[in-house]
Amino acid sequence: MRYALTVEYDGTSYSGWQRQKNAVSVQQKVEEALEVVLGKKTVIVASGRTDAGVHAKGQVAHFDSDKTLVPRRTAYSLNALLPDDIKIVGVRAVSDDFHAQYSAKRKTYVYNTYVSDNPSPMRSRYYARILPPVDIEKMRRASKSLIGKHDFKAFCSTGSSIKSTVREIYAFDIIEQGDEVIFRITGNGFLYNMVRIIVGTLFFIGKGKLPESAIDEMLSTGRRNAGGKTYPACGLILESVDYIE
Repeated sequence: MRYALTVEYDGTSYSGWQRQKNAVSVQQKVEEALEVVLGKKTVIVASGRTDAGVHAKGQVAHFDSDKTLVPRRTAYSLNALLPDDIKIVGVRAVSDDFHAQYSAKRKTYVYNTYVSDNPSPMRSRYYARILPPVDIEKMRRASKSLIGKHDFKAFCSTGSSIKSTVREIYAFDIIEQGDEVIFRITGNGFLYNMVRIIVGTLFFIGKGKLPESAIDEMLSTGRRNAGGKTYPACGLILESVDYIE
């Protein structure tokens, strides 16, 4: 039978989701726990990679088991073996043709920032700090160009072997909460560092380092150097992955 896990993790101490030869990953920790619970080596397949330092509330991964599992008991057993910064928040039986990556229809990422002259130690693991001043309305106007289907080649860091850089963004929100500025983006998929480059470019626009037309120029030319810097991994959270089953 095939099962899907929903995994929540603080990515600060890990090399990312995917197994690495010389570093500890989230996938490795979950597979090691599964091996104990199932009594055999088990490979899990996730909805996608998250990079070193990136967090997740709703990462989804599937695996196959010869045993019939009780979801609540399986989650309890896995969580007893997993470290405090990785936990299973859901287990469910799925159809045999379910695939955590290829069956995914929508993903939502959140990027957390706060605008302040002074660092906040309580937010250092999950937020990026931005020095004021920042024009949020200018950022909102520029972000409208991201909605829809585009070639996001300019929003992809080098090192990706992806065949197509075309993606569709369904929704993009910039939410102000006190000194915090939260970016929430939903799409059918994301390129390597895409969200972090989008956020970095918007902040460069908001601080007057780039014109409001920078997003349009990046989309039309595919030039990465027309945008802002890639913002830190600590602010990025994979919030959810949606499926039609």
